[in-house]
Amino acid sequence: MTNATVNLLYSEEHEWVLQLDGNRVRIGISDYAQKQLGDIVFVENPAVDDEITANESMGTIESVKAVSELYAPVSGSVICVNEELNDTPETINENPYEAGWLIEVEISNPGELESLLNENEYKAFISEGEE
Repeated sequence: MTNATVNLLYSEEHEWVLQLDGNRVRIGISDYAQKQLGDIVFVENPAVDDEITANESMGTIESVKAVSELYAPVSGSVICVNEELNDTPETINENPYEAGWLIEVEISNPGELESLLNENEYKAFISEGEE
Protein backbone atom coordinates (compact mmCIF):
# COMPACT_ATOMS: atom_id res chain seq x y z
CA MET A 1 0.00 0.00 0.00
CA THR A 2 1.12 3.56 -0.53
CA ASN A 3 1.32 6.76 1.46
CA ALA A 4 -2.05 7.66 -0.07
CA THR A 5 -3.63 4.89 2.02
CA VAL A 6 -2.22 5.67 5.46
CA ASN A 7 -5.22 7.78 6.58
CA LEU A 8 -7.87 5.48 5.16
CA LEU A 9 -10.28 3.22 6.98
CA TYR A 10 -11.53 -0.01 5.40
CA SER A 11 -14.59 -2.24 5.49
CA GLU A 12 -14.40 -6.02 5.33
CA GLU A 13 -16.19 -5.68 1.98
CA HIS A 14 -13.05 -3.90 0.66
CA GLU A 15 -14.35 -0.34 0.48
CA TRP A 16 -12.13 2.45 1.80
CA VAL A 17 -13.19 5.62 3.60
CA LEU A 18 -11.27 8.90 3.69
CA GLN A 19 -12.43 11.46 6.24
CA LEU A 20 -12.64 14.90 4.62
CA ASP A 21 -13.99 17.82 6.65
CA GLY A 22 -16.78 17.75 9.20
CA ASN A 23 -18.88 14.64 8.66
CA ARG A 24 -17.92 14.29 4.98
CA VAL A 25 -16.16 11.20 3.73
CA ARG A 26 -14.99 9.92 0.35
CA ILE A 27 -15.52 6.24 -0.48
CA GLY A 28 -13.83 3.94 -2.99
CA ILE A 29 -12.72 0.34 -3.35
CA SER A 30 -9.34 -0.95 -2.26
CA ASP A 31 -6.45 -1.83 -4.53
CA TYR A 32 -6.88 -5.44 -3.37
CA ALA A 33 -10.54 -5.39 -4.50
CA GLN A 34 -9.82 -3.93 -7.94
CA LYS A 35 -7.11 -6.54 -8.50
CA GLN A 36 -9.54 -9.32 -7.56
CA LEU A 37 -12.16 -7.92 -9.94
CA GLY A 38 -9.84 -7.48 -12.91
CA ASP A 39 -10.60 -4.98 -15.67
CA ILE A 40 -13.51 -2.80 -14.51
CA VAL A 41 -15.94 -1.91 -17.30
CA PHE A 42 -18.92 -0.31 -15.49
CA VAL A 43 -19.84 1.23 -12.13
CA GLU A 44 -23.36 1.90 -10.87
CA ASN A 45 -23.06 4.40 -8.02
CA PRO A 46 -25.92 5.80 -5.97
CA ALA A 47 -27.16 9.25 -7.05
CA VAL A 48 -26.63 12.56 -5.26
CA ASP A 49 -29.14 12.87 -2.38
CA ASP A 50 -29.58 9.08 -2.13
CA GLU A 51 -29.41 7.72 1.41
CA ILE A 52 -27.03 4.82 1.96
CA THR A 53 -26.97 2.47 4.94
CA ALA A 54 -23.85 0.87 6.40
CA ASN A 55 -23.34 -2.75 5.32
CA GLU A 56 -26.10 -2.56 2.69
CA SER A 57 -25.73 -2.46 -1.09
CA MET A 58 -25.13 1.00 -2.54
CA GLY A 59 -24.53 -0.03 -6.16
CA THR A 60 -22.64 -2.44 -8.35
CA ILE A 61 -19.28 -2.70 -10.05
CA GLU A 62 -18.84 -4.75 -13.20
CA SER A 63 -15.61 -6.24 -14.45
CA VAL A 64 -14.79 -8.60 -17.29
CA LYS A 65 -15.01 -11.37 -14.67
CA ALA A 66 -18.20 -10.59 -12.72
CA VAL A 67 -20.72 -8.11 -11.38
CA SER A 68 -20.21 -7.40 -7.67
CA GLU A 69 -22.19 -5.46 -5.09
CA LEU A 70 -20.73 -2.31 -3.61
CA TYR A 71 -21.47 -2.12 0.12
CA ALA A 72 -21.76 1.11 2.04
CA PRO A 73 -19.12 1.27 4.78
CA VAL A 74 -21.10 4.05 6.55
CA SER A 75 -24.63 5.49 6.57
CA GLY A 76 -25.50 8.91 5.23
CA SER A 77 -26.53 11.06 2.30
CA VAL A 78 -24.63 11.03 -1.00
CA ILE A 79 -23.38 14.57 -1.71
CA CYS A 80 -21.09 13.94 -4.68
CA VAL A 81 -20.58 11.19 -7.27
CA ASN A 82 -17.43 10.68 -9.34
CA GLU A 83 -19.06 11.21 -12.76
CA GLU A 84 -15.72 10.58 -14.54
CA LEU A 85 -16.25 6.85 -13.90
CA ASN A 86 -19.24 6.85 -16.27
CA ASP A 87 -16.87 7.23 -19.21
CA THR A 88 -13.66 5.79 -17.74
CA PRO A 89 -14.47 3.10 -15.14
CA GLU A 90 -10.99 1.65 -15.67
CA THR A 91 -9.71 4.61 -13.62
CA ILE A 92 -10.51 2.45 -10.58
CA ASN A 93 -7.96 -0.12 -11.79
CA GLU A 94 -5.36 2.55 -12.51
CA ASN A 95 -5.75 4.70 -9.39
CA PRO A 96 -8.25 3.31 -6.85
CA TYR A 97 -7.23 5.66 -4.02
CA GLU A 98 -7.25 8.98 -5.80
CA ALA A 99 -8.87 9.49 -9.23
CA GLY A 100 -10.86 6.24 -8.89
CA TRP A 101 -12.95 7.24 -5.86
CA LEU A 102 -16.68 6.47 -6.04
CA ILE A 103 -18.79 8.85 -3.93
CA GLU A 104 -18.70 11.44 -1.16
CA VAL A 105 -21.14 11.15 1.73
CA GLU A 106 -22.34 13.30 4.61
CA ILE A 107 -22.34 10.62 7.29
CA SER A 108 -25.29 10.43 9.65
CA ASN A 109 -23.57 8.39 12.37
CA PRO A 110 -19.86 9.24 12.80
CA GLY A 111 -19.60 6.43 15.35
CA GLU A 112 -19.80 3.94 12.48
CA LEU A 113 -16.24 4.89 11.54
CA GLU A 114 -15.05 3.15 14.71
CA SER A 115 -16.15 -0.23 13.33
CA LEU A 116 -13.90 0.11 10.26
CA LEU A 117 -10.37 -1.27 9.98
CA ASN A 118 -7.20 0.81 9.91
CA GLU A 119 -4.55 0.07 7.27
CA ASN A 120 -2.67 -2.53 9.36
CA GLU A 121 -5.89 -4.29 10.40
CA TYR A 122 -7.03 -4.36 6.77
CA LYS A 123 -3.69 -5.80 5.59
CA ALA A 124 -4.03 -8.54 8.22
CA PHE A 125 -7.65 -9.18 7.17
CA ILE A 126 -6.80 -9.66 3.48
CA SER A 127 -3.75 -11.78 4.24
CA GLU A 128 -5.96 -14.11 6.34
CA GLY A 129 -8.30 -14.47 3.36
CA GLU A 130 -5.42 -15.52 1.11
CA GLU A 131 -4.26 -18.37 3.33
